[in-house]
Amino acid sequence: MCGRFSFAASDRIIEEHFGISPGQTEFKPSFNCAPSQKLAVISSEAQDVFSYMRWGLIPFWAKDISIGNKLINAKAETISEKPSFRQSFATKRCLVPADGFYEWKQDKVKTPFRIAMKDDSIFAMAGLWSRWNDAGGKVLDTFTIITTTANQLMQPIHHRMPVILELKDYKIWLGRSSPETLLSLLKPYPEIRMKAFPVSTLVNSPVNDCIQVTKAV
Repeated sequence: MCGRFSFAASDRIIEEHFGISPGQTEFKPSFNCAPSQKLAVISSEAQDVFSYMRWGLIPFWAKDISIGNKLINAKAETISEKPSFRQSFATKRCLVPADGFYEWKQDKVKTPFRIAMKDDSIFAMAGLWSRWNDAGGKVLDTFTIITTTANQLMQPIHHRMPVILELKDYKIWLGRSSPETLLSLLKPYPEIRMKAFPVSTLVNSPVNDCIQVTKAV
């Protein structure tokens, strides 16, 4: 799964990678992004700006906001079939920008690991989004991160990992491609281009949104 990540890149790096100028938005760097927070995504509806959505997808038909707490991730193997995700997969996809994510290895104690690119470059995880109206008519946009089976780097830590898209596939994911083409993108990222290392248990609490949570211990 993916229950925590970071996105704290500079404006220049973000603009070079995504073609978006975060200085013109409400973007706030975060070293410890957590579910229920409002975070930057790039949606199929607005591909040249950051949109700010709550992490934890609420399907349009849901009666209660609490369902989002259970839908922070969506399995790549079932997103075209599950009622919670199939409409978003068909029409509402997004990129979730990041520079690393966290996973906890379960031994005698839980050890948090940071997983990032070897060159520390930023990347985008594949996501889905939804637009929900509460009983009072208030509109809330929410998103989920798609996961797939773990690559060889991740396997000793956890059996799932977020889908990380290649830069060349961003437009395909956000565009009007066939379901078959879209599903073909949802695969484990090459482990040879990634690194993983243990970090402080500070990351266990999203209150600790500081650079120290990204450092190896």
